[in-house]
Amino acid sequence: MMGELVVRNLIHRPLRTLIGVLAVGVEVALIVLIVGLTSGMLSETAKRIEGIGADIMVQPPAASILINFSGSPMPTKIGEKLAELKYVQATAPALLQFNSSGSVDTIWGIEPESFRAVSSGFVFLEGHDLEGPDDILVDDWAAKAKNLKPGDTFNLLNHDWHVAAIIEHGKGARLFVPLTTLQDLVGAHDKASIFLIKCTRPEHTEDVMAEARQLIPGYTIRPLSAFLSLMTSTNIPGLQTFINVMIWLAVTIGLLVVFLTMYTTVIERTRDIGVLKSLGAGRAFIVRALLTESAGLCLIGILAGIGLSYLARAAFLAGFPTLSILITWPWILRAGGIALLGAMLGASYPAWIASRKDAVEALSYD
Repeated sequence: MMGELVVRNLIHRPLRTLIGVLAVGVEVALIVLIVGLTSGMLSETAKRIEGIGADIMVQPPAASILINFSGSPMPTKIGEKLAELKYVQATAPALLQFNSSGSVDTIWGIEPESFRAVSSGFVFLEGHDLEGPDDILVDDWAAKAKNLKPGDTFNLLNHDWHVAAIIEHGKGARLFVPLTTLQDLVGAHDKASIFLIKCTRPEHTEDVMAEARQLIPGYTIRPLSAFLSLMTSTNIPGLQTFINVMIWLAVTIGLLVVFLTMYTTVIERTRDIGVLKSLGAGRAFIVRALLTESAGLCLIGILAGIGLSYLARAAFLAGFPTLSILITWPWILRAGGIALLGAMLGASYPAWIASRKDAVEALSYD
């Protein structure tokens, strides 16, 4: 009886039910996509950093793990000192420049020979390595997003670059240019943002790091193998707060819409509630009926939200191929649980009002 009553109530006002389902669906999708976008981009960035193949990264003192915003305060001569350390096979300086003009890009200025020594080189899909001062290497994801191919001219940092090659993604950045050219463009002569170190053997990493800390005390020295574990929302200043705010915003939207839906339901069905009470239905039955209806509405909305999340991700990736949105079932379940809790809270007050209505007054309600 309860199940049939709930289904008929949901079908009786299809537009209102649809609005409630969409509200819960948007709530779930918003949570899943916000978390998926942040975790996906952090994870993808960490994998690209680890994919370089170096063992150690040296950054300026108190540097953030967000190396794209590292700046360039370190003299390149530090690399010469690091190269003299025991168990160091090769070192490579890199200048990182963030660009937000037209599109958001991070350009790495590198020395092809030294970068090849620490990373085993690029995988070239088309074209050739950096040869001229204006050459640029573009990874396959960025090439797809920007519609570039070898031989094209690409304007970046108010400078025309010659696309020398399309390379396989996963080597730290998506755009690589000659180090000296980038230094001249940004006024960072003989400066580098990071130094990459390749050890003679991986097990020598800790020894090299210990010696490097004695050589350049205060500098940030990290093993690249630790980047994947470091790149989490809790390690990025303000990011976890942003995620929490967006989740609360989504929950508030869902809670208010469910509250309004169930409140109007109670008002419209005042006479129906009176009939149920006259037939012997108690307060508990009325509350249970409305909460069950809210739960059914929410479950349909959760399923809609899951589908909407995958559709939105597909649309984003079609328009922005370099994005990485990681949708995981733990967060889908968590978002569903949050939405269900919000729906129950939103329906509690209307259900309480309905349970307290007098049968005689309800039957005389017009």
